[in-house]
Amino acid sequence: MSRREEYEKQTEELLEPIVAEQGFELVDVEYVKEAGNWYLRAYIDKPGGITVDDCEVVSRRFSDILDEKDYIEDSYIFEVSSPGLGRPLKKEKDFIRSVGQEVEIRTYRAINRQKEFVGILKEFDQNTVTISYEDDSTQTFEKSEIALIRLALDF
Repeated sequence: MSRREEYEKQTEELLEPIVAEQGFELVDVEYVKEAGNWYLRAYIDKPGGITVDDCEVVSRRFSDILDEKDYIEDSYIFEVSSPGLGRPLKKEKDFIRSVGQEVEIRTYRAINRQKEFVGILKEFDQNTVTISYEDDSTQTFEKSEIALIRLALDF
């Protein structure tokens, strides 16, 4: 397990009870370097959406734990945010929640000269994702082929 993955895992374990206590869902945690700075980001959600005040409550509560545990060696910026409308499906619970909804899939390599696919998420398992199209045809993708899968955004 990489250092980044260890930081994300430990953050999830410490943050989950705080988020649950507030009645929110911990959607994801990421530790990434952007423009020369490290960011530890927690994405939270709740029915009806997250507010700035919700993010602030979680941030204040968790900042004390981060200071106490001090398990991240680098200097970093901690952020709490809503996952946004176009959030990727990463965890099993994301896929479960999205069955029957329209998703957008981007693949690493072209499949029949195409890298973007939009269809209804029909089913998934540990290794594959199947979507259906308007003509009732289906297409199954290996998860290893998928660069991004998220709910399709219609405006």
